[in-house]
Amino acid sequence: MRKLILATAALGLLASPAAAQVKRIGAPNSPILQAAVVPAGTDIMYVSGITPPALNTGAPAGTPPEFGDTKTQTIGVLKRIDDILKAEGLTLGDVFMMRVLLVGDPAKGGKMDFSGMMEGYNQFFGTAEQPNKVARITSQVAALVAPGMMVEIEVQAAKPKK
Repeated sequence: MRKLILATAALGLLASPAAAQVKRIGAPNSPILQAAVVPAGTDIMYVSGITPPALNTGAPAGTPPEFGDTKTQTIGVLKRIDDILKAEGLTLGDVFMMRVLLVGDPAKGGKMDFSGMMEGYNQFFGTAEQPNKVARITSQVAALVAPGMMVEIEVQAAKPKK
């Protein structure tokens, strides 16, 4: 009987929310993680690449002014992702992996605006309100689905099974 009670208690610990926390590995002063470990028994949500909303409907279609600069687009994309996550009971704090695709900014000689992306990113991750950071890759690509779009982000988020 004692073994049964111990086994039941152990299973209870494994199913507890604390046991299902993503282990985040990285330097405290880094804006991103080196790695994230997602424990077994965790629900994982994969969010497809999300692009920015059009902000300036008066701008010519497919131009950077239609969508804003890289910072503005990053903020718009992360807000869209936040809404998608919230609809499934998750938050940006549950995100553990992110892939960022940046198109070269014509205003920067065709180079990606990494610092602009980071300015937007830093408003959502590693803050006092949301201290979690993510494992991340950022790459420059030739183009996205529509001209003028310079940011596309996909994420993976985890939460304990109910």
